[in-house]
Amino acid sequence: MNPELVIIIFGMSAVSFIPRFVPLFFLSGKSLPSWFKEWLDLIPVAILSALLVPALVVSGEPARVDWFNLKSLVAIPTLAFALKTRSLGGTIILGMVLYWAAGVYLG
Repeated sequence: MNPELVIIIFGMSAVSFIPRFVPLFFLSGKSLPSWFKEWLDLIPVAILSALLVPALVVSGEPARVDWFNLKSLVAIPTLAFALKTRSLGGTIILGMVLYWAAGVYLG
């Protein structure tokens, strides 16, 4: 086996393990302040937004902001359905059907 590959594997393992282990080690058994817990609750929303917004409004080559592209138009009724029903499965199915239909009829 290539020694460089072994070093890369161990390095990637360390980079993945250390950020998980350090907070667990130092914060286990301690009570976190309520403001910090509330802040931590916002992180998944921020990450999801950072992934979704560029995927929905950026298109073309070179990349440009396009607020009314096919993906963003399909996202609006899908979001409304998700907020109304709170159904993950239904939201995924509706989003896929709407995206397919929009591609067939509008694309």
